[in-house]
Amino acid sequence: MMPLTMLNPGESASIVRVGGNEETKRFLENLGFVAGSEVKVISSNEGNIIAQIKESRVAVSKGIANKIMV
Repeated sequence: MMPLTMLNPGESASIVRVGGNEETKRFLENLGFVAGSEVKVISSNEGNIIAQIKESRVAVSKGIANKIMV
């Protein structure tokens, strides 16, 4: 298990767990970041990530990406 920030662009992984406080977890769930979902890193810039989750591309900050464990 490692944070989403450790994946290289083009790599995919399954989400194991989403950390953070309840507000952060709810926010990420609404974007589609739930345990068992497949996520693909499209690009990474200084830790900030553009990820493809389901049929959407979502930009998340380094702090938020570190809470998503794959």
